[in-house]
Amino acid sequence: MSEENIIELVNADIVQRDHVVLTDISLEIKTGEFVYLIGKVGSGKSSLLKTLNAEIPLEKGEGKVAEYNLADLKTRDIPFLRRKLGVVFQDFRLLSDRNVMENLTFVLKATDWKDQKEIDDRVLTVLDMVAMGGKTKSMPHQLSGGEQQRVAIARALLNNPEIILADEPTGNLDPQTSIELMQIFKELNEQGKTVVIATHDYPLIRRFPARIITVDDQKIYETVITRKENQG
Repeated sequence: MSEENIIELVNADIVQRDHVVLTDISLEIKTGEFVYLIGKVGSGKSSLLKTLNAEIPLEKGEGKVAEYNLADLKTRDIPFLRRKLGVVFQDFRLLSDRNVMENLTFVLKATDWKDQKEIDDRVLTVLDMVAMGGKTKSMPHQLSGGEQQRVAIARALLNNPEIILADEPTGNLDPQTSIELMQIFKELNEQGKTVVIATHDYPLIRRFPARIITVDDQKIYETVITRKENQG
């Protein structure tokens, strides 16, 4: 497997609940790439992301994410792999009994941050990046879906991960907010982070062109979507 690939699958099957979602797929993503995953609902985009995050075990084939071997990943190594990943899934996964500040503080303390001032500074920094700095004391149920997604993105950035995995991160957001958040992802990519985004938002893809992989009929394909010449 290539050293320059931060994500690599070779002849891999993606299996969820005894159902083969993707079969015999091979994928190479180099360090610093920006990649879209597109495809119909149920095509396997989310399952692919969950496999890269070790939420779904790799049952067949080879896989590497941030130098961790997915096919032979020990349970004790999963937390260390996940510290290299910033993950944004559709269901937010915020803790309902804690406010925004406490949600993000919890993650840092769980990953061995000790100094309270450093914790507070980091939380405020990532919240400012997603324009949520004024919502530190809000409870999740007081936030709109879009605001919860912003907090989820901020949470994904807390430990300065090498890779960002995002599943429909703009799905609940209005177009202008979607553009603003996609600009954040692009800026993170320009700083050297590898970004993989599953999305249905074709106008956003055209506005922020990057490599595209289509997931369809249990396979993956390289795809080209041209940018409209008259688009700003």
